[in-house]
Amino acid sequence: MTTPEFTSNRDNFCYRHPDRQSFVLCQRCMRTICPECQTQGPVGVICPECMKEQRKNQSPAQRKAQRRWGGRTTGAVTMAGRTGRPVVTYALLAVTSAISLLQMVPGIGRGIENALLFAPLYVYLDLPGVPFEPWRLLTTALVHGGFLHLGLNMLALWMLGQSLEPMLGRVRYLALYLISALGGSVAVALLADPRTATVGASGAIFGLMAALLIIGRHVGANVTGILVVLGINFVLGFTLGGIAWQAHLGGAIVGALVAYIYTRTRKRTQRTWQIALLSAVAVLLMILVLVIPPMIYLS
Repeated sequence: MTTPEFTSNRDNFCYRHPDRQSFVLCQRCMRTICPECQTQGPVGVICPECMKEQRKNQSPAQRKAQRRWGGRTTGAVTMAGRTGRPVVTYALLAVTSAISLLQMVPGIGRGIENALLFAPLYVYLDLPGVPFEPWRLLTTALVHGGFLHLGLNMLALWMLGQSLEPMLGRVRYLALYLISALGGSVAVALLADPRTATVGASGAIFGLMAALLIIGRHVGANVTGILVVLGINFVLGFTLGGIAWQAHLGGAIVGALVAYIYTRTRKRTQRTWQIALLSAVAVLLMILVLVIPPMIYLS
C-alpha cells in the first residue's frame, strides 16, 4: 500500500519544516505545524514560538507547577510529555488485535464473537426474540474472521495511521475511524441479508483510505497510489466470496464525507461547525439504520 506524496500547497506544510506536510494548526497563530513542533495546550496544540511567548508571561509558581506535572520546555514534546507518535493508531491496533486473538481461542472465542459481531437483526427495533443491541455497529470492528483477515486489516491500519493521525490530530483521527466503522455497519444493514453476521474493521479501514484520498486531493498531492489501492480492494470485495463489500462501500463513503468536513472546517473559528457536522453524520447514520431496514425487510 502506498500513501500520497505531498508535494504542493505550502499552506499545509510546517512553517518550521517546509518539507513536512501537516494538517494541524497552532491554536494561537494558526500556522501549520508538524508533530515535532506541536506542544499540547489546554485546547489544541501550540507552536514553539507561541509556547515561548506563553512561558514569558508565566509566573515562577506556574512554571514550577508545570514541571511538577510532567511539563517539558521544548516544542518537540507536548506539555504532558507526549510526542507526535500515532498513539491512537497503536491503541486501536493493540485493542483490536487482543480481542480478535482471544476470539480465536477455543472455549472462549465463541462467546466473544457472539457478543461483539454484527448481525443487522440486532439493530432492528421491536423484533420478537432478538435483543436490541445497537453497540454491535461498532464492536464488530474488534472481531475478525481469522488470522489473515486480522493481519491484513491491522497492516492497513498501521500504514494509514502513520500518515493520517499526525495530519488530523488524535481526536479527529479517532472520530474518523469510529464514524467510518459505523458507516460500514449501516451499509451492511441497508444492503445485505439481515440474517448474515459480519465481522471486521474493513469499514473503518476503507474510511481511512477514502479520507486519505480526499485530504490528499485537498492539499494538491499525487493520490494515484491510494486511488489504485482503493480501486483494487473494491474490485476484490465484489468478486471474491465471503467479503462484505457493503461495509467497504459504506465505510469509504462516510470516510470521504468526514474528510471533506475536515477540509472545509480547519480554522479554529469553525470548530463548532466541525463538531456539529460530524454529529449530524453520526445521527443520520443511526436514523437510517433504525428506520429503513424494518421498512425493507420486515414489512
